[in-house]
Amino acid sequence: MQFEKTQTFINLARSFAGECQAGMRYQMIAKQAMQEKLKTLSDAIRVIAKNETVHATQFFNKIIEHAGSQENICLGDAGYPFHKGTLVESLTFAKTDEKSESEDIYPAFAVTAEQEGFKDIALLFKQIAEVESQHEAVFKYLAEAVKNGTLYKSETPMLWICSECGYMHVGTEAWQVCPLCKAEQGYVDLHLPFEGVRK
Repeated sequence: MQFEKTQTFINLARSFAGECQAGMRYQMIAKQAMQEKLKTLSDAIRVIAKNETVHATQFFNKIIEHAGSQENICLGDAGYPFHKGTLVESLTFAKTDEKSESEDIYPAFAVTAEQEGFKDIALLFKQIAEVESQHEAVFKYLAEAVKNGTLYKSETPMLWICSECGYMHVGTEAWQVCPLCKAEQGYVDLHLPFEGVRK
């Protein structure tokens, strides 16, 4: 069967569009974090935005590899999220989007690719679903930490490091202003969770 006539072809195009949009939405959330003077939070979100752009590139490359350059791919009834809110709401929306990709969308696309005989594409969907699962865990943690005011607090002592000058302090809470360079708390390196990260 001609690749352009398969559901996998459409699923790749939908995934490309979705990852491009996710990368842009996360750039907007990163900007929102910067407006709230949370620089290292913004940096962490920008890393995830970059990940999404790389995912989009992988999907794009699979289309080119299997079908060549395309003038236009009509996606029919595909839908994409357009939501915005407070920083906590935006992080929560991102968590929900990542969960949908990791648990529903990409696993289903992998099954279809497998059934249509595209093992390489099925593997790609599975690998990216794993990464999206990890993104979900990070966004969940960040949303809760911002909401609860615990982004720079811990029940046990941790090493807090200023991302600007490298000043270090061990304690249950990061400083409000760096004693060395006077950078605000939003410049303290984040401690992201390990939950959701698979070995």
